Amino acid sequence: MSSKIISTMKAFRWQQWLVVGLFLLVAGFTIFKAVNMARQMIYWQTHHDEPIHGWMNVGYVAHSYRVPPNVLYQALDLPQTPDKRPLRDIAKVQHRSMDDIRAILQGAIIHAHPPNPPPPPLPPNPSPDSGDRHEFH
Repeated sequence: MSSKIISTMKAFRWQQWLVVGLFLLVAGFTIFKAVNMARQMIYWQTHHDEPIHGWMNVGYVAHSYRVPPNVLYQALDLPQTPDKRPLRDIAKVQHRSMDDIRAILQGAIIHAHPPNPPPPPLPPNPSPDSGDRHEFH
């Protein structure tokens, strides 16, 4: 069986090798992207609401707390363009402590999340004399 496959492959012309090569390239790229996506999903499932640290950037905090980055940029008085600097560098430039930056971001995160909806109203209690009997005719 394997000798038949090998003899068939030896008879391939360059166009057929090109198709095989392109197929392997696309298959490899697809596997790479699938593994990368799975890694990111696993990472972010375990890194929700991470405590804010100086090494994080605004985009990381926004992703961890599931808020739009522009909300955090606005809270820190930064331009709405992506800023990859760590929070500790932003704090230095703004002459603020890391605790100030953390408090500002946490306040913006709290305001960005909608408040918990009130619980649904309780169903009315049936009166004792009406009973819960349903008669079918």
